[in-house]
Formats: sequence, C-alpha cells, structure tokens
Amino acid sequence: MTYAISGLPRDRFARFFAMSNDELAAVNARSVVADADRGFPCRITLDDVPAGERLILLNYVSHDAASPYRMAYAIYVSESGTEPAPFVDSLPPYLANRALSLRAFGADDYVTSARLVPEGEADAAIRSLFADPKVAYIMAHFAAYGCFAARIERCGQNAGESA
Repeated sequence: MTYAISGLPRDRFARFFAMSNDELAAVNARSVVADADRGFPCRITLDDVPAGERLILLNYVSHDAASPYRMAYAIYVSESGTEPAPFVDSLPPYLANRALSLRAFGADDYVTSARLVPEGEADAAIRSLFADPKVAYIMAHFAAYGCFAARIERCGQNAGESA
C-alpha cells in the first residue's frame, strides 16, 4: 500500500493574485506578506513560504462532499508557488514538522476514524489508517489552527477496493 499527497493546482487561485486589496476584501480574502519563515504554509507548494513572500489568505472548501462532513476554512496560497511533484510514500516538509489531525473517510465521504498525531508521527499514522480497507482517503488538518493541510490519497495495492 502506498499513498500520495499533491499540492492544490495553482491555476485554481490565479484570479486572486491579480486582484486589488479591495477586490480581495469583497470576496473575503486578503493579501498578506509572510513575516517569518514558518507559519505561512502554502497549499500549492506544500511548504512554508519564506519571510517576505506574498500570499493570499482565503476561504477554501477542502472537502466538497455531499455529507455532513463538508469542510471549508482559511488557507494560504503563495503567489509565486508552483506545484511540486506528488509526494509518494513521503510527507511534504510542512506536514512532517507539525502536529496534525488526520480524518479518514470512506468512499461515501463519511468519517471512518481519526487520529491526532504529534509532530514526526504522521507517516506511521497514515499507514495505520490506510490499513483499514474501508478508508478511501485522508484529510490532514493542522492540529493547532484546524485548517486544511492536504488530502492524502490511497494508491497502489488495494486502491481500487476503496475508490
């Protein structure tokens, strides 16, 4: 069994990078500049952006499911961010070094189980959740703020059983 994690597509957010501050405010978003090298995790690059880089803070529907578990929350996307290759059986830097909430979902978009994971223990927890063949995918959230971090897809052996 393997898993894969991909960044969000940059083109989904391109229109926000061209907006003025007033236009962003009209859609409940804002332009921010990272003031530290940690604390501004970009969902496109799957890493913290360096201090001085511009990001857009916006509301994002991360789990657009026809179930009570539909989720939306604030995320950052980097203006200069490019999508990395998918991380297969490995964690993006910004997931490896934070406490996470992992929520496992079945093909019906209902939660099957969840874990609160201390920093450095996400890989083992992901593998443990995917050991259950009913788990189709996992939604990772940063434990402290609760915002969406990444969707983790099952791939490889048994992938078809839960898709």
